[in-house]
Amino acid sequence: MAKYTTFIKSEDAKAQAEFYMQALGGEIQSMMTHGQLPDASEELKDKVLHLCVLAGGVNFFMSDSVFEPLVKGNNVHLALDFETEAEARQAFENLAAGGHIAHPFEPAFWGSLFGEIEDKFGIKWMITAAPEVRQG
Repeated sequence: MAKYTTFIKSEDAKAQAEFYMQALGGEIQSMMTHGQLPDASEELKDKVLHLCVLAGGVNFFMSDSVFEPLVKGNNVHLALDFETEAEARQAFENLAAGGHIAHPFEPAFWGSLFGEIEDKFGIKWMITAAPEVRQG
């Protein structure tokens, strides 16, 4: 079973989150900038990598779009967080069929497994799961 979270790509994620908090009530739960990454470029250091905001009683994620320009249709991604690696891998493979893999499903620097797909209908998906602990 997956947990659904809306992920919004923005030209200014902090300002957009502040607007939603003013409009709906709420607060920023967490935020990480590109400057917090190892070997961060000076140009991107203040850009939002990941922001979790609670507005109107709903949690959603945001980031500044730094690797592609925003156009209608690419500013919202559907994010599914799975309880198991197997479920996440299967969903990733199923959604990738006939589509485009933007980022392969693999370990990410923050410790989760992560992959990004644009499905054959043009919908962008982000798939995450905690990696399974392998005992040897």
